[in-house]
Amino acid sequence: MRIPWRRRQAGRSRRLLELAGVKPGSVDDSDDLDVCRQVAFRAAQRDCGATAEVLVVVEELLKDEAEYEFAVTLLENLQNLVSHDLDMFRSPDEMCRLLGPRSAICWDTVTGFWAEVATWRVGTGAPLESATTLLGVQNESLRMLLWTANRTLPTGEKLGIADAVRYEKAVGSPIPGFSHIAVALRISGQGGPLTR
Repeated sequence: MRIPWRRRQAGRSRRLLELAGVKPGSVDDSDDLDVCRQVAFRAAQRDCGATAEVLVVVEELLKDEAEYEFAVTLLENLQNLVSHDLDMFRSPDEMCRLLGPRSAICWDTVTGFWAEVATWRVGTGAPLESATTLLGVQNESLRMLLWTANRTLPTGEKLGIADAVRYEKAVGSPIPGFSHIAVALRISGQGGPLTR
């Protein structure tokens, strides 16, 4: 017996992977976190001709509450990538111009969350690390993993998922309906699937 949401999930992932130009079979389309990373990494690039189409799909997904976590994960990965201010990626302003109304609200929500994390992190007194080492990674697979999980601040310092998890544990204010603690658990294999 097939479970209907599984079929829909795989279809959604496959569609995004195809739009982003990810080679068939190079990603298990049932692993939502990897799909989001792969799609974001390609869609953020200046030479990707389907960035707008990927964002149209994200906008459609946001009509369905069950797809919210997936869509926010993809948008956050895109934000992290464009924060690095690298020539290979579009700028944050370029990405914002391509967002639909629902996506724009999520984008602003994610931006606000990370601003709060940065303010909290600076307030702890512990120095932030420079993003230089992160941005110097040469291995493409490692680059994709690190660049989507971290963001570069305007100061040249970096924040990452570990900072978001610490912030949520200390302050208890995740993105509404989306927790980095849950994402970290899924990455480590201790949590359930990204989507319900």
